[in-house]
Amino acid sequence: MDIWIKFIVLVIASYTVGSVPLSYFVARARGVDLRKQGTQQVGGGNLWRTVSRKLGLLVGIFDFIKGAVMVVIVRQLGLDAGLQLGVGLAAIAGHNWPAFLRFHGGRGVATTLGIIIILPWINRAEITTWPLVTFFSVAVALLILFRRTPVPILAGLIMLPVMSAINQEPLSVILGYAAMLLIIIAKRLIAQPSKEKRKISIGRLLLNRLLFDRDVRYRVDWVNRKRIDKQE
Repeated sequence: MDIWIKFIVLVIASYTVGSVPLSYFVARARGVDLRKQGTQQVGGGNLWRTVSRKLGLLVGIFDFIKGAVMVVIVRQLGLDAGLQLGVGLAAIAGHNWPAFLRFHGGRGVATTLGIIIILPWINRAEITTWPLVTFFSVAVALLILFRRTPVPILAGLIMLPVMSAINQEPLSVILGYAAMLLIIIAKRLIAQPSKEKRKISIGRLLLNRLLFDRDVRYRVDWVNRKRIDKQE
C-alpha cells in the first residue's frame, strides 16, 4: 500500500478511535449528561468532578492510551515520527470534536499526553526526549506556582515545537508539535456557549479562554455560575 494511502487510512482510524466518548457513556450510565454539567466538557476531568473520581481516573487513562496506542500502531507499520505525530493529532481532534456527539467533546489533554510521552521513546534514533522533558519541567513549575492546569499545560505545549527546533529534529515533527498546540488552543477558544459569553468583550472572552480555559478569569465564579443563574 502506498505510504500516503496508508497514512490517510490511519488518520481516519485514529479520528474514529479518538471520537469514542467513554466518559459520556460512563456518565450517562450514572444518569449524568456531561454536556450539561460542570465544565460541559466530555472528558475524564469533568467526569472526575461531577460523577466519580475513580471513574474519572479510569476514563482519563483510557483517553491517554488511545492516543499512545495509535502512535505505536503507526510506528509498527513503518511510518516515521512525523507521520506518527500526524496520526496522533487525528486522535486528539477526534476526542475534542467527536463525530458521535455532534462534535461536542473534551479538552484532549490526556490524549495529548499519551502521544508526547510515547513518541520519543519509540523513535529514539529520530527524535530526542528534550521536548518532553521541557514540557513537564515548565508545566510542573507553573502548576506549583498557579495551582491550576490551564496555563501550565499551554506553556508546556508551547515549549514542544521550540525545543524540537532547537534540537534540530525533523521539520515534520516540529510542525506536528506546533499543530498539536494549535488544536489545543482552538478547542479552548471555540468553547461551548455560556451566559458569560454575552457579558464581556470578545477580546476578554478569548483571553480568558486561552489562559484559563473558561469564560471568566476566576475559577470560583465559573464553578458557581449555575447556582447564580438559578437564583436569578
